Amino acid sequence: MEAIIVGIVQGVRIFVAGAFVLSVIVALTHWGVRQGNISAFGVWARFVRRWSDPLLRPIERRLAGASGNPQDAPMWLVGVAVVGGLVLVGLVEWAINFGLTLYARAQRGALLITVVDSTFKVLELAIMVRVIASWISISPYSKFMRLMHGLTDWLIDPIRRILPTMGMFDFSPLVAYFVLSFGEQIVMRGLFS
Repeated sequence: MEAIIVGIVQGVRIFVAGAFVLSVIVALTHWGVRQGNISAFGVWARFVRRWSDPLLRPIERRLAGASGNPQDAPMWLVGVAVVGGLVLVGLVEWAINFGLTLYARAQRGALLITVVDSTFKVLELAIMVRVIASWISISPYSKFMRLMHGLTDWLIDPIRRILPTMGMFDFSPLVAYFVLSFGEQIVMRGLFS
């Protein structure tokens, strides 16, 4: 069982490393074409453009819509590969650890503790997703983000009303995260005692 888990994590890491290498190849090729070091009509540039266009077009559209330069899309692709890869590896490791914890606690008959712990973890994850989504301008009205807001508004909104605003910074999700962590410790101590 342990070998399978290690294999899955290693496979995800290899996939992320491969995606990073390919995104760097795309970025370097585009940079070489812009600098005039690589012919735009050469075999290599056309080959890279052919398989990278489906990845770059959505990024170029989003950059153009945000008054950015669509020629920067290859560098954004590298950034997406790095951040997305780290998030993917973290999520896979979290899911595996969560599954193993759930299994171990179910074996010991501690299902209530598992449900309470899982509820707190899901709420903390929803707060983190909500914060990251606000940084990268994901619409709060999308179906996924409405779910995240629905999970966390009951805690963040009252804190937001109490906390004074500090310019463009909203510290209410951070305070809500700490409140959840503190609440989790209190509830878990109560369950274990």
